[in-house]
This record gives sequence, structure tokens and C-alpha cells, in this order.
Amino acid sequence: MRTTASYPFTVSHRDIFRIALPASLAFITQPLVGIVDIAVIGRLGDAGLLGGLELGALTFGFVFAMLFFLRLGTAGLTAQSVGRRDPDQGLVHLLRAGMAGLVLGLLLLVLVKPIQSLGALAFAPPGPVVTKAFADYLAVRTLGAPFVLLNFAFLGWFYGRGAAKTGMFLQIGVNVINIGLSILFVHFYGWGVSGVAAASVIAEAGIAMVSIGMVWWQVRGGSGLKSTFSLKQLLDRTALRRMFDLSRDLMIRSAALMGAFAFFSAQMSRAGEIPLAASAVLLNFSMVTAYFLDGQAQAAEFYCGKAVGASYRPAFEQAWHLSAFWGLVIGFGLFVVWLTGGPLLIDLLTTNAEVRLAAREHLFVAAFIAFSGVIAFVMDGVMTGATLNTIIRNGMVAATAIYIGAAYWLQNQFGLGGLWLALHIFFIARGVIFWVAVRIRLASIFS
Repeated sequence: MRTTASYPFTVSHRDIFRIALPASLAFITQPLVGIVDIAVIGRLGDAGLLGGLELGALTFGFVFAMLFFLRLGTAGLTAQSVGRRDPDQGLVHLLRAGMAGLVLGLLLLVLVKPIQSLGALAFAPPGPVVTKAFADYLAVRTLGAPFVLLNFAFLGWFYGRGAAKTGMFLQIGVNVINIGLSILFVHFYGWGVSGVAAASVIAEAGIAMVSIGMVWWQVRGGSGLKSTFSLKQLLDRTALRRMFDLSRDLMIRSAALMGAFAFFSAQMSRAGEIPLAASAVLLNFSMVTAYFLDGQAQAAEFYCGKAVGASYRPAFEQAWHLSAFWGLVIGFGLFVVWLTGGPLLIDLLTTNAEVRLAAREHLFVAAFIAFSGVIAFVMDGVMTGATLNTIIRNGMVAATAIYIGAAYWLQNQFGLGGLWLALHIFFIARGVIFWVAVRIRLASIFS
């Protein structure tokens, strides 16, 4: 993490938006794929097919979330290489992550049956139609696992080099291809749920090939690879151990995060049909908020990582504080949007009068996540950029424990509103723990 030379640079408001804006635009297209998939299968008129699709998507969403460390770790390590002005500009980290992604992707191909069994056990598909659709989706979707994990590594490398526009085009590209092929395969070829899965596989494979071509062109082909590092450097034990340690801690972090939201979903379902439906509507607002704030996290990740590599503390603090400032501004703006436009959006998403009423009653507390979650999102970026993996791991586990304890008490006291209040505590606890920890470690990072 420390370097003997320092390479000063400054981070401005414009620099933050150069990364944050393309990243937000890319991230916001992600939910559109799920919406289109639901629409094309939903129009077939078979609820069982729709249920199988949803359970399959949830299963793979969980698996890929656990392996997202390929994206986060690669971005942080690459940004530090850029800051150090390494000749390879983090290419060695991309190749290590790419190899790990291929191995893990092939492992998922082998483990498709156990994954199917675990998914069925977790979600308990109700009925033979759902079970078959679930199995059909997994059988095809698993074929794309190596490409998904490769693309995690590629996106980490591009964003880690500050190439946010390239990352944006790749993410939008894979989503547009996915949407177009889903419509083609389901409505014109009649492939059903398997068609939706095949569209994802082809889109991920196509973008992986495009990414390989872009990287090859940027490093001037094989001559560029040979001139920047050796095979011995690629397989360096110390560097590999660091990557594995980082990956392990980021995986634990993801498990804690997924556990927190799984607990939230479980508690919602126990609250009853109306509270569950109302919270599902409100969670759509929170999802959009998260994608917007991820742009600020992306900016913090790149510039903080670059500052660590450059061994230049002023740039680190500029990136940290500017990302937090603009995150709060954007978060407050989204909070106002949800408050003023929320009732209309609720009416568009559901026609049930009781669900509409319950969603309106809890709109304020749900919308406030746009403000209370800002520091948590930004600090995720700060710490992944600086590769403070033990803080990320321990802080997320601690915040999850605080959240679960608060949720039990608050839900007993205030019902559904208490559960949403506990979610605020989760975000605020994450933000405070990470902010204080980074402040304490700042001197040693740049000593």
C-alpha cells in the first residue's frame, strides 16, 4: 500500500462527475433488464413460468453478488497501480482476476445441480411448472457464468483506470443486447424462460469478447504484454496472497450485506400480505437511489485508490470529501423527488387500494434512505479504492449485527415503520464505522 515516491495531483468537482455521471447512467440501466424479462415472460400468461424466472434470477443474483469481489478488488488494486505510475497500469491485476473468474465460472458449471438444489431449498418453488421453469433457467444461465465473472474483472479494470465512459458503454451494451435478445427469443422463437437465460448468456459473452479486444488494443497486443510484466510477476506469491485475502474479506462483506437484506425481506413477509406488497413497492425507490449513489462511490473508489498508489494524502481527502458532499446533495434531491412524486409513482406501480395506503404511510421513512445511505455508499468506494479489506469486512459484519438487533426491537414497537427505521440504522452504522475507521487509519496509510 505504501510507496517510496509521491505523485501529487488534485481532485476537483469536475473530476468527481467525470467518473460519477457515466457510472450512474450505466448502473441505472441494470434494473431495466429484469423489468423487460418479467414483461416478456409475464405476457405469456403462465404464472408458473414467471415464478420460475424470478426464483432463477434470485438464485443467480445471490451467487454473483458473492463473487462481486472480482470487480471491487480489481478496481481498487488497478487504481493504486495508476497512482503509482506502474508501467502495466494494473494489467497484471486484470489478468489475475480474469484467471480467477474463469476458474470460478467453470466451477459453477460443474456445480449447477447443487446450486439448483440449494436454490429450490431456499425459495421452495410452489408446484411443478415453477420447478421446471426454475431448472430450465439455471441450466442455460449457468453457461454464462465464466463470461459474467470475466466481465466483473474487465469492469473493475476499466473503472480502476478511470475509464468510466468505457465502463458505461460496456454495461449499457450488455443490457441493451440482453433486452433485445430476450424479446426476440421469447416472442419470436418461443423459447420461454430458456430464451431469457440464453439472451443473458449471449450478451455477457459478446461484451466479454469486446472487452478482450479493447484491452488487447490498449496494450498493443502481445508485445505490450511482454513489455509490461513477466509470468513470474503474474504468479508472484505475495501479490496472489494479497488478492486472495482481499477477495476473502470482500466475499464476507457481500455475505453480510446479502444477509441483512435477506433478513429485511423475511421480516417483511412475516408482517403480512399488505405490508409486504407496500414495502416491495417502496424498495423500487430505494433501488433507484442506490444506483444513483453508486456513481459517487465509483468516483471515490478511483480517486482514493489512485491517491493511495500515488502516496498523496491531500488527493485522498479531496476525493473522499467531495464524493460525500455531492452524494449528500444528490441524495437530498432524490429524497425530495420521492416525497413529492412518490404518491403518483405508488399509484402507477399498484392498483390495490390497501397497498397504496400502506405505501403512502411509510413513504417518508423509506424515501429518507436517499439521504441516510449516502455516507455508507461513499465509504464503500473509499475503502475498496484503498483496499482496506479488514475494515470493510469487520465493519459490515458489525453494522449487520447492530441492524438485526435494532430491527427486532423497532419492529415490535412500531411495526413495518420500525423495520424501515432499522434499515436507516444499518446504513448510518456502516457509514459512521467506516468513516471513523478510515480517519484513524489515515496517518498509517500515508506514512
